[in-house]
Amino acid sequence: MSNPFAELFANSFVSPLAMQIFLVLMVLLVIGGTLFDIIHKKSAAYFFENAKKQEANRKREVSSGEKMGIAISTVANEVLTSSEFCNTKRRLSHLMTMYGTIAFIVATVALVFGYPEASDAGIWGTLWHLGAISVMVGGYWFWFAIRVDVAAEGTKLTDFRQADLFVVSLLAMTTFGFIWSITGAMLFYILFMVSALVLFGGIPWSKFAHMFFKPAAAYQKKITKADESRENLPADYDLSDPETQRLFPDIPTYMGENPEYMGLGIKREAPKHY
Repeated sequence: MSNPFAELFANSFVSPLAMQIFLVLMVLLVIGGTLFDIIHKKSAAYFFENAKKQEANRKREVSSGEKMGIAISTVANEVLTSSEFCNTKRRLSHLMTMYGTIAFIVATVALVFGYPEASDAGIWGTLWHLGAISVMVGGYWFWFAIRVDVAAEGTKLTDFRQADLFVVSLLAMTTFGFIWSITGAMLFYILFMVSALVLFGGIPWSKFAHMFFKPAAAYQKKITKADESRENLPADYDLSDPETQRLFPDIPTYMGENPEYMGLGIKREAPKHY
């Protein structure tokens, strides 16, 4: 339940105002970095252009109430519970990392702005430490056991690429912060601050902005299913349906009048054949 920031402010040259300014700067870096990422990669332009193409191919009008229901479904499934992950381990790892990060950041803001000099900040101190632990468990689990290039391609665990900047800097921030809280060593506090600067300042080079674009993309995908534009892709066909066989005469020729279920395909087993 301890407040590591109160101990820092009482026993070092770091002041509450300096830490508060740093947090505000991190918020500005997130906003600026995300906007730069959207403009530089033209992801927003692509998103709206693609939406217009799909709107031209829609077969039915989606009502406002239906859109609201789709938005709620997107928040409940893709955002809050990450139901798009078919792999249960990957989903649990993601949820632990996501909610741990939210708890850690919110508790940091509460401790620095609300309890800068209180050694016992109640629930906020506990939430800060539990958030760090959750990120470390979920993040290291993902890094050492779940990453597809490690699990399926035999890539070395020490192989670091630009795509890993987000998860590595996040793990570094929470790990160094947790160790600093336990030991009180200024070295780990400095590493904690540097990691936070890399995490929030490295948005143009990491996958940080992906978390903002992902829910919008998931929502748009559900809209395309509702209006039957289907992202300009063909519909799912019942291969035994006479109408489908009329459209595609080669189905009964090569697969018979009642094609058998072909099975799970590549989903039959975990990718372990590197």
